[in-house]
Amino acid sequence: MRLERERTALVVVDVQEGFRPVIVGFDELVRQAAILVQGARVLGMPVVVTEQYPKGLGDTVPEVADHLDGVERLSKTVFNAVEADGFDLEGRDQALVCGIESHICVMQTTLAMLDHGVDVEVAADAVSSRTPQNKAIGLERMRVGGAVITSVETALFELLGRAGTDEFKEIQGLVK
Repeated sequence: MRLERERTALVVVDVQEGFRPVIVGFDELVRQAAILVQGARVLGMPVVVTEQYPKGLGDTVPEVADHLDGVERLSKTVFNAVEADGFDLEGRDQALVCGIESHICVMQTTLAMLDHGVDVEVAADAVSSRTPQNKAIGLERMRVGGAVITSVETALFELLGRAGTDEFKEIQGLVK
């Protein structure tokens, strides 16, 4: 599988304020998720953003939300975001996924998309859990289930495909 921007949607799962004190490597995850959102916007890709029980876990963190002009955030109480009201990849058959928690909502959403015939890549540097072990378990379950494990920079340059364009300069500036 190779990500193609015309076929790919970015799915941002539950990168919310309530997780800030408990998620391993939260600040780095947020930084990488923000880069993915900005990169998806540069590349003209749809962005799907979910929030797990925002009344209790708060809104999407401002570091990410500040780049979401015009993107609706889907409030959910199900772990598998595919089951959330309004979840829509806008006709795309590939998804690039980031978010929280690797072994729960990210994993269940990824496996459900795979079950629906969507090719999925998960940015390992833009997902996490409350423990390193649970992050690793989530990534392994997704890999075994058919997802490709990637990184933010790898995915963005794969979607970009070439240097020497204005988009390249913008993406290069994001990952530096």
